[in-house]
Amino acid sequence: MLFLEYPKCSTCKKAKNFLDSKGADYEDRHIVENNPTAEELKQWHVMSGLDIKKFFNTSGMLYKSMNLKDKLPEMSLEEKYQLLATDGMLVKRPIIIKRDKVLTGFKEAEWAELLNEEN
Repeated sequence: MLFLEYPKCSTCKKAKNFLDSKGADYEDRHIVENNPTAEELKQWHVMSGLDIKKFFNTSGMLYKSMNLKDKLPEMSLEEKYQLLATDGMLVKRPIIIKRDKVLTGFKEAEWAELLNEEN
């Protein structure tokens, strides 16, 4: 499993504590120091089946200062991937990827279900 987090984020800390308490084996990746590439984001978006907006940190200061609420509807999907790849602070976190499953944000019940799946 791949776990992407921003260590100062309280939700990321909760998610990491949850993973550790379950004895989960995962690769920990700092989302700002090692920002996802546009290609990774595209792959995760397709695998997740989620709306691309779920990959944006809509409550973040950078999202607000860039006025993305108004700009995103006019952008192509490829432009959104490229934009997300420019700065980890734009990306919703934490993210967990297990095989072909991707979850954004931390909802304990969803994460527990993912961890309980075989393999």
